[in-house]
Amino acid sequence: MNVLIITENLGIGGAERRLVELLKAFDRYPDIMTHVVVLKNLVKFGDVYVLRNTKISVLTRKIKKDPTIYYRLLKICRQFQPDIIHGWGSMSAVYGFPLARFLRVPFINAMITNAECRKWSKSWWRARLTFPFSDVIQSNSCAGIQAYRVPQNKARVIHNGFDMKRITGLADPENIRTKFDIRTKYVVGMVGTFSEKKDYHTFFRVALDMVSRRNDITFMAVGDGVYFGKFNKMIKGDQRKKIILTGFQEDVESIINIFDIGVLTTYTEGISNAIMEYMALGKPVIATDGGGTSEIIIDKVTGFIIDHAAGEQLKEKIEYLVNNPGQTFVMGKKGQERIINEFSIEKMVNLILDLYTEQTGIAH
Repeated sequence: MNVLIITENLGIGGAERRLVELLKAFDRYPDIMTHVVVLKNLVKFGDVYVLRNTKISVLTRKIKKDPTIYYRLLKICRQFQPDIIHGWGSMSAVYGFPLARFLRVPFINAMITNAECRKWSKSWWRARLTFPFSDVIQSNSCAGIQAYRVPQNKARVIHNGFDMKRITGLADPENIRTKFDIRTKYVVGMVGTFSEKKDYHTFFRVALDMVSRRNDITFMAVGDGVYFGKFNKMIKGDQRKKIILTGFQEDVESIINIFDIGVLTTYTEGISNAIMEYMALGKPVIATDGGGTSEIIIDKVTGFIIDHAAGEQLKEKIEYLVNNPGQTFVMGKKGQERIINEFSIEKMVNLILDLYTEQTGIAH
């Protein structure tokens, strides 16, 4: 089976990491050949170039909505002869559906990765344009399907999957602590891009308050993005000893491994890769309610779900977990078991391959 996947980039975001994990899993199937077309020269995951059954083509757009992309995509298709096209993002869907219709192959639209679709927004317009011409509309959460008002006959929820092999061979925790000069007993961390979707304001507001009152907690913010500089300026002088902004990091799992608590304060979310990583590594999670968060976290069992921008709630839950290490351990173990049983990479890959077979009639 030949699968053409179109994606905006292979940068540092959760959707991009999920695609890379999918490609690695596909490499174990000799009958699945993938050609990934990247619409921007941004490939942070260099290991995709060594996959045996995957070819990567970067089609740099000369302008934001470059019509020549259609011609260049068609040229690739003439050579590759895809059996199915998978659009991994909203602009990818805009480019992908006309191509699929022209070639008369199924089109899977996987643009839904969050659980908010404001009327007249860019996502709303692209959904309205592409949904009628999509054979399947894929979301990583039930909340996303509802938010985008996807027709039920086209809707398919496939939760993110985590490959537990990612947490083998991690760096020594003491080496990570030394690298970032962490000297406190506890570490509370948040992993996520510095974008409009992540509520770093609440995270740093709580961090600044708690480090002024306690000397045993370090807060870490792991990621990069357009608002990194803005939040970096909030942290002054000695505060930087206990509030660390790491910037982009490749070995995220080794950093999460030193966390005692994983936090995700956000404005909108599908199924968060960061939450999955926390849970896979046995960390209790405190995360903002909404979107697909309640589909993965069991409140008061694998962690805590808090209200939007609820700094006091976040502070209270951190204090509770730090002061009750036994409960912290139990919640972390239950979260890890949930990832293994319900959110494995094998389950995600099998559901996607079954979807391909359903749409093409080609067994895998």
